[in-house]
Amino acid sequence: MYKGTSPDQFFQTDAEQAKRDRRAAKAGNKNGSPIALKSKLLAAIPYPAESSSILIAESSGSVRRVNVDTGDTKQVFRGPSAPVTCVAVGGPGNKTLFAGSWDKDVWSWDLTSKAPGRKYSGHTDFVKAVVATKIGGKDCLISGGADKKIMVWDLETGSRLHVLQDQAVSMMAIQDLVIDPVQSGSDEVILVSASSDPHIRRWRIKLDGFEQIKEASPDEPGAARHTILEHDTTVYKVIFDSESEEVDLWTSSGDGTAKCLSRLRGFATDDSIHHGDHVRAVAVTDQWIITAGRDEDIKVWDRSSGKLRCTLEGHYDEVTDLITLDGGRRVVSVSIDGTVRTWPLDPTEFDKINKEREDRAKGVQKETPAEPAGGKMTADEEAELAALMEEDEEE
Repeated sequence: MYKGTSPDQFFQTDAEQAKRDRRAAKAGNKNGSPIALKSKLLAAIPYPAESSSILIAESSGSVRRVNVDTGDTKQVFRGPSAPVTCVAVGGPGNKTLFAGSWDKDVWSWDLTSKAPGRKYSGHTDFVKAVVATKIGGKDCLISGGADKKIMVWDLETGSRLHVLQDQAVSMMAIQDLVIDPVQSGSDEVILVSASSDPHIRRWRIKLDGFEQIKEASPDEPGAARHTILEHDTTVYKVIFDSESEEVDLWTSSGDGTAKCLSRLRGFATDDSIHHGDHVRAVAVTDQWIITAGRDEDIKVWDRSSGKLRCTLEGHYDEVTDLITLDGGRRVVSVSIDGTVRTWPLDPTEFDKINKEREDRAKGVQKETPAEPAGGKMTADEEAELAALMEEDEEE
């Protein structure tokens, strides 16, 4: 057991203290041009009106707009007194910001004026995921909570339309929600939910009802399976890949993998990326697959070969979300360490990072230009100065 003199070091194991020391040593690095905030960062989405800005859910109970190019962090949406865990933008004109909180409510604000809007109350535990959509021409909000329930709300009236629960296989705390952009229509949406159990579920939602979709078995033609079961434990993230022709589903999990689930094969695994440790986030571009999570590292994988292209080191605590910008030329990461970091997805930059890592492993010291010896002069310069001083004395 480590014995420290600081109050926050009492009762720490040697392993805990070693982790603390490692993170403290790592905290000062400037990799990814960090923008430091004063709370833990739990989720992020793109800011719809500005390509270089994102909206971040903060543990301090607010949503903050951050411009990753200018570093501006001044626009803050306040209200909750508990951590904000998730954010979404929607409503008429796509001008309303929604945020789920530990206080069990979904808060809303006008995205331009920051004026508080309606609050949606009904969950009995933390709200973990929110998504805005239209169903039958009506603006709706869908929320998922640690209470193991998915709720559908009428934005205009604030009334709760449906409560979704799996009646056959126990569904644990909701982790993420996403709307299927291919199969959703004007009268209904297809919702995909991820939760703390390994099951991924699809739901068909209309204004007048809903149903859980039975899945075709990838192994037995004509057979069905109750859920999409491709992971071993918690599924943290589900995103649809707009870069692929079929718009397949990508997932990240506590089992250490990110997977591409093929739409044409009944959402069976088509590709698997082995990141290692809990994978909290996954992002995709036409060229790269990016994964991140508990091990603090961001890993970039070549999409065509599936091989690891580069590991981006900089965060010193768990990475909670990834957002791609500029058509996939950059990726932004947010973390429990309170920093926002921006990374170019550029092969030349990857080569440079890989070379520096190899040199460090070999003990090669980075060359720095030799600094002039402070205050030292050549023998001729010293003789000239002595002569000048003698002349001054004679005068």
